[in-house]
Amino acid sequence: MNQTQRHDKIVTLITQRGFMSIDELVEQCAVTPQTIRRDLNQLAESGVLSRYHGGAGINKSWENTPYQERKNHNRHIKEKIADAVAAMIPDGASLFINIGTTTEMIATKLLNHKNLHVVTNNIHVATILSAKEDFTVIIAAGEVRYRDGGIIGEATCDFISQFRMDYGIIGISGISADGALLDFDFREVKVSQAILKHTRKAILAADYSKFERHAMVEQGHLSQVNCMVCDKTPPPAIKKIIDDNNITFVKA
Repeated sequence: MNQTQRHDKIVTLITQRGFMSIDELVEQCAVTPQTIRRDLNQLAESGVLSRYHGGAGINKSWENTPYQERKNHNRHIKEKIADAVAAMIPDGASLFINIGTTTEMIATKLLNHKNLHVVTNNIHVATILSAKEDFTVIIAAGEVRYRDGGIIGEATCDFISQFRMDYGIIGISGISADGALLDFDFREVKVSQAILKHTRKAILAADYSKFERHAMVEQGHLSQVNCMVCDKTPPPAIKKIIDDNNITFVKA
């Protein structure tokens, strides 16, 4: 496979999946990581793809990857992150859980806990956790987003604002180099901002593909969270923000 053929294959794969890591592309193209990095840099410079820490994604800042693709992408990594987050939550705690495939995985890991009190704007999280008789699960009011079961809108923000919870578990679509937390839907962002405002300890769960990934709506800043759980050490600029703000970083 020459370089042109390899570039075509890389673009096709990333267009289909939304994001691919360097390791995944190495396996698909049967070349070295150094070659893939060089290919991705060239494609990013030409504007075909967006280069992120650990891989590359489609060049759209206004539209997220389809839900089912996000759910399956990096599944084993999300499971490790979910295990780490669940281990932080004590029995009897109260918590918010927002929209996201990683937060849905976290919900499955919380099923071994006892007497949790959960407020969520994620239909899938509510369904998962409602299987436990000793859990109190409250689902937010608002508009149900058809593509992923997220509940959003002004009514959702008002509902969330009635609570003050021990923990807020949030996912995110992207984290810029300056620490901005980014997402694609301004209505979802408003709900997540309300969660951050009304939680005593905010836990950000994000895999490495979220570093320097572009999305057009700013939800907040990394300095607003108390703890970040990720599978890899963040890039230097983001690590400095974590250190400067005394954010607990947990490597899953």
